[in-house]
Amino acid sequence: MESQILNPKVAAFQPEWDMEDIRMAFFKCTRWQVEDTLDPINCPFHYFCETIYPGNYPLAVDVLVIFLTTASYLATLVIMLTDISRRWRPCLSQSQSKRFLLPSGPVLLPLFLLALAKGQRINNLLPLSSIAPAIVQLVQISALAFDIGADKDPRYAFLEASTISGILHASVYLDSIILPYYTGFDALVTSSFSGECLSCVCRKEVLVAGGKLVSYRGCSLTTFCVIGALCLRIISRLTSENKGKFLSVKSLLETLAWVLITKDCIYLVANSPLKQSLPEVAAFGGILVLICLHLLGKFCAWITQWNRARN
Repeated sequence: MESQILNPKVAAFQPEWDMEDIRMAFFKCTRWQVEDTLDPINCPFHYFCETIYPGNYPLAVDVLVIFLTTASYLATLVIMLTDISRRWRPCLSQSQSKRFLLPSGPVLLPLFLLALAKGQRINNLLPLSSIAPAIVQLVQISALAFDIGADKDPRYAFLEASTISGILHASVYLDSIILPYYTGFDALVTSSFSGECLSCVCRKEVLVAGGKLVSYRGCSLTTFCVIGALCLRIISRLTSENKGKFLSVKSLLETLAWVLITKDCIYLVANSPLKQSLPEVAAFGGILVLICLHLLGKFCAWITQWNRARN
């Protein structure tokens, strides 16, 4: 989509304006203000950026977020590979301590929430406006792929409930990062500069929050399917009545959640607002690797059950 960015030659573009400054003004804008126009035919809607995010955090914060994300991803990858290599053991036999190594666990999830809550100002080495969706997907995948705990254990219910709450908060924080980014991208691509200020643009239609060019959102059907599946896990573990029905619906929601996560990942790869950076390619590539490993694990488990049934 980078080629769609407004060409200065066909706009009221001032020579002293730098394109990088314009991008920062548009992508970091938190509030767009519409004002009266004297040309309702050619410029029916005139917008300018009223407020922008403050400056970025020091470089050390980006390094810490990169380290946290990489370490949690590798932990998830290793645990998935271990499950596949020990496919004759059910997932429930995993040690409770492994939960604390997962991105959706009680240790790492609060750290991810802190990073996402301040994500607008983490933009030196790691532009969270592009990487944050992959971080949330990593949390969702680790929550779906690993079901660690014993039946009718109140600690299991408490930890799963905290994971559900964390995923909800992560989705809200994600929207607070990407919606201004997508709004600024829409304003930059589908508008023309009026020439009155760095961010002053003329539009033929109203500028909506999040824009219309990228439809991905944090609070989406994907998030609610993941949360629904986790809620049914708790219910099926703590109750013995109608357990079969709960398990059937849970399996359906889990399958739907995996499909939607895959669709979102592919969509974000194909519809990146700007030219994809190496961290962005690595992030979504890693998510697709985890999805493929999960499918491989399911296939291995099915083969194992089939062989046992034959014997």
